[in-house]
Amino acid sequence: MTEKSEARSRAPRVGVPPENRRQLFVKLCWMLVWMLYLAYPISDLFGRVGLGKTVFGWVLLVLFLACYVSLVLRRQVTGAASKWDRWQGAVLAAMFLTAVSTSVVLDANWLALFTYTAVAAGIVLPQRVAAIGVVAVVATQVALGLTTTHIDRTGLAGMALGGLLGGLAMTGLQQLVRTMAELREARQAVAALAASDERLRLARDLHDLLGHSLSLITLKSELSSRFMDQERYEEARAQVNDIEKVSRQALVDVREAIGGYRRPKLAVEIAAARTALTAADVTIDAPLSLADPRPGLGAEEEGALGWALREAVTNVVRHSGATECRIRLIEDLAPDGRPGRVLTLEVADNGNLGKQSRHQPPGNGLTGLSERLALADGTLDAGPASGRHGFVLRATVPLRAELTSKDPEEQPAAGTVQE
Repeated sequence: MTEKSEARSRAPRVGVPPENRRQLFVKLCWMLVWMLYLAYPISDLFGRVGLGKTVFGWVLLVLFLACYVSLVLRRQVTGAASKWDRWQGAVLAAMFLTAVSTSVVLDANWLALFTYTAVAAGIVLPQRVAAIGVVAVVATQVALGLTTTHIDRTGLAGMALGGLLGGLAMTGLQQLVRTMAELREARQAVAALAASDERLRLARDLHDLLGHSLSLITLKSELSSRFMDQERYEEARAQVNDIEKVSRQALVDVREAIGGYRRPKLAVEIAAARTALTAADVTIDAPLSLADPRPGLGAEEEGALGWALREAVTNVVRHSGATECRIRLIEDLAPDGRPGRVLTLEVADNGNLGKQSRHQPPGNGLTGLSERLALADGTLDAGPASGRHGFVLRATVPLRAELTSKDPEEQPAAGTVQE
């Protein structure tokens, strides 16, 4: 079934503008059903009054119907978006005056017009005064019925009760319609925010994934070209094979990022960092025990640290011109007296990026990394090293108490550095 056929077959919903002619026809039929109550005043115009009153009655009846249909039809077409304005106030006032005039000049059958006026008041009046307006219309109906027409008390009470219940029901229905409209708007806003968050996530993933992989491919391509010039064909072949592996892994990573399943492992990123730094002739200072499992490190937090390490190594290889890079994992107590423990990844180099960063705002990579860490309740501290050269990146995430060993003797001391 196509979308068009689905729209045609969909039943009209309360408070929602009709989407096609069929839905508009259904809404009009529901509205016209209630016109049956006009049979009493219409029957009064056929031979029971003089010519002058007959013309007077028909003119005002047509005017009344035009006002009622225009008010209700406008609300049916526009849905909950229609708001109170002077035009609606003038039309409602015309309905009320028409009901009063016909009831005074003609007879009790015309008191039925007040029922439609009460319903219209419940539909179009603002919520804060709708109930008052309905009661005022019904009170006028009762007053005229008791003073100017000859109608039995039982019939008048039934007519007034019908108008009161109908008007108040429309008041409650309009409140329900407004609430449904607000819920639809909130749902649309949530969907838009979710789509925006997904776009930001995908942008961060693609930047981090492709930035790292393309940097490594570029570096190895330069090395293979250099080896070819020096007729070191076996070494050049090894670099080309590495380029193929990196390209295939980048393709897998991009597919996982698009699917939303990409969450790097710290051990894998440490191994990749060693490969990238070695290929760039950067001396790496990182203990082998960095890849060991960390008690209390959740998957979300580990993924954030993995992204941090990847971004830091990419900056070292691409921008810093460094010859040395130090990587450490430091476990410590949470800062500011907060309970629990934290794990900090520290990546430092001796390049020129730190000197340049003193006068430059953070790039897209560090901005996206800060957002990733914030999602894991972590923090990012990146800037120039204390000396003349170098750049230091520190990414900190909390350790989960429920994942940490319960034995205090197994817990590392505060400030423990992974050696």
